[in-house]
Amino acid sequence: MSAQTELPQIAAESTGSCCSPSGSCHSDSAGATEGAVTTVYQVTGMTCGHCEGAVSSEISELAGVTSVKAVASTGQVTVVSAAPLDEEAVRAAVDEAGYELVGKA
Repeated sequence: MSAQTELPQIAAESTGSCCSPSGSCHSDSAGATEGAVTTVYQVTGMTCGHCEGAVSSEISELAGVTSVKAVASTGQVTVVSAAPLDEEAVRAAVDEAGYELVGKA
């Protein structure tokens, strides 16, 4: 007979791994921050977590960006920044990642 050990259940937090509840390798940190500007953009061409990471990485390098959450299934990218971003700068970042910015969602 084998002994069974029951481990305590720990609440799962989205830590930004491919094993997260959302299946995304990015954290859900694109939430509201006091005084911050949240903008949702529509991007075409994203199909997977790698695509999300490429777009998020490029946009996160823009000055003032505090968080980025890209969702391939909807094509939406939520960006939180200290001030409104220049859309052409966002477009250039998305283009650098290999995708196309349609505009604000």
